[in-house]
Amino acid sequence: MWKSLARKRLLGYIVAVVVIAAATSVLRVFGGHVNPTTAALALLLIVLFVATAWGPKPAILASLLGVASFNFFFLPPVGTFNIAEPENWIALVAFLITAITVGQLSAHARRRAAEADNARQEIERLYQELQESFEHASQAKAVKQSERLKSALLDAVTHDLRTPLTSIKASVTTLLDDQTARGDNDAATRLGAEGRQEMLEVIDEEADRLDRFIEGLMELARIEAGELHLRRHRASLNEILTAALKRAEPRTRFHHIELKLDGALPSVNVDEPALVEVIYVLLDNAAKYSPPGSPIFVFATNDGDREVRLIVEDRGPGIRPELRERVFTKFFRAMGDSGEGKPSGTGMGLAIAQGIVEAHGGRIWNEDSADGHGTRFVVALPLDPDGRA
Repeated sequence: MWKSLARKRLLGYIVAVVVIAAATSVLRVFGGHVNPTTAALALLLIVLFVATAWGPKPAILASLLGVASFNFFFLPPVGTFNIAEPENWIALVAFLITAITVGQLSAHARRRAAEADNARQEIERLYQELQESFEHASQAKAVKQSERLKSALLDAVTHDLRTPLTSIKASVTTLLDDQTARGDNDAATRLGAEGRQEMLEVIDEEADRLDRFIEGLMELARIEAGELHLRRHRASLNEILTAALKRAEPRTRFHHIELKLDGALPSVNVDEPALVEVIYVLLDNAAKYSPPGSPIFVFATNDGDREVRLIVEDRGPGIRPELRERVFTKFFRAMGDSGEGKPSGTGMGLAIAQGIVEAHGGRIWNEDSADGHGTRFVVALPLDPDGRA
């Protein structure tokens, strides 16, 4: 680096000598038409050029050479370094001061420009480092979220696959033992008809539970991949709610369902099985998080010509405001993940419901119930100008 600066400075000195000599030669060629003022201005321009291009020290050398050239070739008596007239001394001193000042100012401006450029480059470097830091932080956050998702998925798979498998295995083992006991004529260990029926019902129920879990995983995968294809057709909201309530009967048998429908509900253009799934998820959620014997309210309202709203309201413990958005995150269980109780369910239902509703162009959210005791889930489906959803 130091060698490079030394070479550059030496080159500046050489350039200063050469350009002053060249300018003096050109001015001497036109000596009859050039007065001392013109020569001084021309030499000042040379000093300014050297200062701008090569810095302060070559500019000082150019200034001193310019003064010597101006004195020797343009101030009388020409050809000597003697100065006859006092005003010529003033002109020489003024030229020297002007040349050095111009050189210093130009060099200072050059330094400031270089400093500004260095500062700009430093700012760009710092910005690049900051951007890279943000990218690394985002990557670290994404990795952390991915690890949390993997942990949640592992927890869901462990709990929601192993539990029904354990029940199925125990029931099948009991039935096999009963079959063996019958072959050995061991009446003491035989199951009665009611016992065998109970074991078969456990197997059937747990197999359905496994099927729902796997179907939920597949549905989530389709939603996240943007491959949820709706088969829309005109349907009645009464029929949709009736189908959802019938499907949810095993889940809501310990609750009282109160259904309230507006009298002028329009028919809707939706994927009926998908919307039934949404209402079923909300009913299942309400039954799961509200005490047995408490009511579950189901409303369907027509908000003018803009949208229809389907509402499911329970009398459970409610959802804390900071968790209201998170309940739609896959594998999130509001009770288990918030530390309020044992996890229940797979944590996929509300995520699937949100995906289905948004695929219809609608919205889903939750809020406090009308009396402040419990949770209300609202599904809003937009209506076309002709009154169809």
